[in-house]
Amino acid sequence: MQKFWKYLLVSPAVCAVMLFFNTATFAGETSSTSEINQPQVLANPDTKVENIAPDQPMAQVTSVSQFSDVQPTDWAFQALQSLVERYGCIAGYPNSTYRGNRALTRYEFAAGLNACLDRVNELIATATGDLVSKQDLATLQKLQEDYSAELATLRGRVDAVEARSAELEANQFSTTTKLQGQVVAVISDVLSGNTVNGAEITDENTTLGVRARVEFVTSFTGQDTLFTRIQANNILSPNIGTPEGNLFFAGDGTTDAAIDALFYRFPLGERTEVIAIANAGAADDLTTTVNIFDGDGAFGALSTFGTRNPIYYQIGGAGLGVTHEFSDKLALSLGYLSGTANDPTPNNGLFNGSYGALAQLTVKPSDRITIGLTYINSYNQPLLTGSNAANLAPLDLDGDGTLDSRFSSNSYGVQASIGITENIVLGGWAGYTNSRTLNGNRGEVDIWNYAVTLGFPDLGKEGNLAGIIAGVEPRLTSSNIAGLDSDPDTSYHIEAFYQYKLSDNITITPGVIWLTSPDHNNNNDDVVIGALRTTFSF
Repeated sequence: MQKFWKYLLVSPAVCAVMLFFNTATFAGETSSTSEINQPQVLANPDTKVENIAPDQPMAQVTSVSQFSDVQPTDWAFQALQSLVERYGCIAGYPNSTYRGNRALTRYEFAAGLNACLDRVNELIATATGDLVSKQDLATLQKLQEDYSAELATLRGRVDAVEARSAELEANQFSTTTKLQGQVVAVISDVLSGNTVNGAEITDENTTLGVRARVEFVTSFTGQDTLFTRIQANNILSPNIGTPEGNLFFAGDGTTDAAIDALFYRFPLGERTEVIAIANAGAADDLTTTVNIFDGDGAFGALSTFGTRNPIYYQIGGAGLGVTHEFSDKLALSLGYLSGTANDPTPNNGLFNGSYGALAQLTVKPSDRITIGLTYINSYNQPLLTGSNAANLAPLDLDGDGTLDSRFSSNSYGVQASIGITENIVLGGWAGYTNSRTLNGNRGEVDIWNYAVTLGFPDLGKEGNLAGIIAGVEPRLTSSNIAGLDSDPDTSYHIEAFYQYKLSDNITITPGVIWLTSPDHNNNNDDVVIGALRTTFSF
């Protein structure tokens, strides 16, 4: 150790070598904070990384004065100045700091020494060797001999890392795209109830269905996202004679795979984000639905009603959305989606067919409170859940599944989520829809829905989520359209589930949906639907 300190006293460059690698070793330790408004609790316990950001390089300096934390009074100032300005083999942190008080190992010292030796050799090779004194060279040569074993080990490690990196680059999926996937397997059955609207419920068999998704998440700049999803879904919701109680994750009943979602999201300035959607866009792509149970069918609520305020289902397809954050507490989202954007036939296309236009103001007065105020104008877009009358089903006179009357709707909603404690979240919403028929029997109807939710995050284990949903699915309260009567009674939707996290990649969710007086008719039997959902994420 005495010989070692003599070497340090001989040349200031040696001291600077130590300081240099102290910087190089820890330059990757950068911290960042996000200002983006995020929901209090996610139904999905797993975090998805959508943007792939490049590593931040160390910043090369040419003068010691560029370091904000280095002062002329520092004991190693002259050594650091010599290495920076004479040899140019030192780098600092991107934020212009040096952090010279960190400790280092012999391996770290050897790495720093090796970097400066490379720089000295470069100076000599370019005929600028006069910048290096003989005393410095002698000292560096002696240090190289003393640390030859460490240098050899370090070079071996670097060679191994380079070989491994080359292998990974040759076999990686993509430098810009992340591949992720999800499988949702569901066992469901109608547990109770025999008759709805005078017809017997025949879909009372236990079923097993699967929804499989493969997703490609691409980023070109580290801030944008190109999202492509391929999906196959053979899950079917039991037909109980009313849209009430239908399962959110249900599909078309086939295993045909198709592009289910395709969008490109990118920033426009510091506080504005734009999303261009080519296929299968939904309200939750445009804005937050302010419901901790909205897990897109894979997590959270089981039913379509329990997942989000039904007025959100009046917008879907292809189009454009913009969200501007005025501050961390206030954001405005605007969006337009067409359900017939790719259809060139008459009364279709991007602007002449079915569409939904959304405007939502999201207010977050505190970390535990979020409020959404929503307006949606739509054309030929039903609510997808609630009573037959609320979905204007009686206007399908020929029974072909398509309404014979065109209609437009104006919907208004308020959603709220309040974190009472870290493990109790109270939420809910209310939605009002006014729909007008534009041909055939002219008139208008009023439709209401509302719900109260109670969530228990991390119940029993971190990552778990228990939930209770109680409310009234869309109900037609008044109508002056001939052949479309108001719902006579009130049906209540009561849903409970417990999402249990078996591992980071597997969750299992048993739940029940109880419908009193389905289709808002007291003459119908109460219906209970049971489901067991298992979600695999990878």
